[in-house]
Amino acid sequence: MSTQPVIAAVDGSDDSLVALDWAFETALLREAPLRLVHVQQYAAWDGPGAMPSGQPSSENDPVLDRVRRYLEGRVERPATEYSALAGAAGTVLPELGSTAQLLVLGSRGRGGFAGLLLGSSGMITARDAECPVVVVPKPGRKVADAALPIEPGPRVVVGLQVDSPDEATLAFAFAEAARRGARVQAVAAYAWPLHLWSAVAAEVMSPLADQDAVEAETRTLADGLLAAHRERHPDVRAETYVVPGDAAGHLVAASRDASLVVVGRHRRRLLAPARMMGSVTQAVLLHAAAPVAVVPPAPAEE
Repeated sequence: MSTQPVIAAVDGSDDSLVALDWAFETALLREAPLRLVHVQQYAAWDGPGAMPSGQPSSENDPVLDRVRRYLEGRVERPATEYSALAGAAGTVLPELGSTAQLLVLGSRGRGGFAGLLLGSSGMITARDAECPVVVVPKPGRKVADAALPIEPGPRVVVGLQVDSPDEATLAFAFAEAARRGARVQAVAAYAWPLHLWSAVAAEVMSPLADQDAVEAETRTLADGLLAAHRERHPDVRAETYVVPGDAAGHLVAASRDASLVVVGRHRRRLLAPARMMGSVTQAVLLHAAAPVAVVPPAPAEE
């Protein structure tokens, strides 16, 4: 059993219970303990004029009591710990990433506006946590029809940037597929049509490029990046899909009925030392119909 737990954030909302179910099954698959955390925005007050002190107790937390009742009767279950913490969720949850192998959140909690697809705490946690963060959406989220062929059966969809590959993201996707008896669907999108700014002509120009050649080169690079992971996981069937246009749109469409969508987080750069998430990752988090795992770069790369 892994010593680091799968941590699920709960707040009493239906969204957090959906995420809890996913975290529960994932902890069983990983043979890991499960830690259920409720972050209270404000600690309990002792009385008028008294300042809050210490951490809240998990024994008299109504949210955790509801979660205990929710899990009653489940025969096969991981070792489970309940924790009540005080503070701002956007600060506390990312800090928990250093003690977890996985952080799991619902797509939207009790705070914020009803129309938001992902709360600010979820976005901050996915951006800042040291471990992979999985955001689980509400069931039944609608997405556009996929241009990619989708066969029945479990799938792990992973976004692949051939010009800036992320080994940690690919390794996570293959490992999850192996655990779930799923195949990997690697989506490599290339920009088309190509447009370049010409300083001489002071206008955007279309370079002379052959789309078939661009697609073939992208496929060659993608298959090269997947080769080591295919060798490491010979039982995982991995398919490469090379598509033109919007990477986020293709990944969101492919998320329908997928077991998981895996995307990377931007590496830190010399002139941009803060942790960042790219526009593709943000769009997938906001709109995918399947759970989305945001994987940080390997420590050596950061």
